Amino acid sequence: MVRGLLLSDHPFCRIDLIRLMPRFAANITMLFTEVPMLDRPGLAAQAGFDAVEVLFPYDTPIKDWEAALAGLPVAMINTPPGDWVAGDRGFAAMPDQVGRFQDSFLRAADYAARLKAGRVHVMAGVAKGPLAEQTFAENLTWAAAQAPDLRLVIEPLNVEDMPGYFLNDFDQAARILDDLGLANVGLQFDLWHAARIHGDAGAVWARHEALISHIQIAGFPGRNEPGRGGFDLTGLCARVDEMGYDGWIGAEYRPARATVHGLMWLSALKSRFQAIG
Repeated sequence: MVRGLLLSDHPFCRIDLIRLMPRFAANITMLFTEVPMLDRPGLAAQAGFDAVEVLFPYDTPIKDWEAALAGLPVAMINTPPGDWVAGDRGFAAMPDQVGRFQDSFLRAADYAARLKAGRVHVMAGVAKGPLAEQTFAENLTWAAAQAPDLRLVIEPLNVEDMPGYFLNDFDQAARILDDLGLANVGLQFDLWHAARIHGDAGAVWARHEALISHIQIAGFPGRNEPGRGGFDLTGLCARVDEMGYDGWIGAEYRPARATVHGLMWLSALKSRFQAIG
């Protein structure tokens, strides 16, 4: 059971120190699926989102993305996963796939540069053991050097949804990041995955707040609209403002019905923080 995050006692809180409006990005791989992909950025902007996330933009030419985005920022993309249907989930921790990882990362870095994406999530892949961790660390070091101006993130994914995925624990991810000490590699904090993996997403945040470079939100346990499952989104937004967080809060969830019918959480948060500001 996920413990509720209460404004009175949790480090997400202290809304008296608010200075800036939190910025929200729609994950258009999961949202607005009622329309074709290139129609989704326009709908996201109309709905009040400040940017978009796209998990895998690689099947669409850059020029088509540029036209569809019409200046809307891209908060994050992922590195190419390989053959998803066949079970590929990236290659960064796979000792026998170093060349494939390097090729996929360079492709991601090119797309990120041309789309001006704020973050690139480096997918670890299906692997386990000390050699996998060594490979992951070496590949992250190589990637950070190849694109020193690009901000990279790693994200633990729960094993129920991603069986065999190498990076499946936030404490594991934090240890790797601490050991590497790379200025342009940080932690992607997904509230839903943190709850699935550790039970208490707030405690995970408290332990690893200093490493967080990108945030994603969803309701728990169904991964539907944010705000369900005891998460205090007002407190979360206040805390990232207090931190001086310069990234985005990505809405990565499965709408319970048509996306536009479930955006009350977004309008409520934006209204709340506009009023406070």
